[in-house]
Amino acid sequence: MKYGERLKKLRNKKGFSQKELTDRLNLNRSTYARYELCQTQPDFDTLDKLANFYDVTVDYLLGRSNDPRLTEKEDKEIDKQTRELLDMLDELPPDRKDHYMEEIKAYVRIRTHADNRGKD
Repeated sequence: MKYGERLKKLRNKKGFSQKELTDRLNLNRSTYARYELCQTQPDFDTLDKLANFYDVTVDYLLGRSNDPRLTEKEDKEIDKQTRELLDMLDELPPDRKDHYMEEIKAYVRIRTHADNRGKD
């Protein structure tokens, strides 16, 4: 997926028009529109601003990673099971995500403890 498509997808996911987004980030709307059309490329400061706003990595915006949370190197190193878990976490309702994360962490601690006891 090209960087312009990613920018548009992220903007739509947040429910912003181009004008709303550019007003919020203090960007020129016509320049931003050209980013989404891949007619021009954002500079480093703008990439950083967009990555921070969308809470994704610059690698994701540039298409070097397919996971918005990971750099290119991390994305290549992650295994299939971990990716499935991350994708499932992304689909959780935002207001319940913290609760589910705590339950998952507790489960992993219990399983790790039980596995370690079985090795003795």
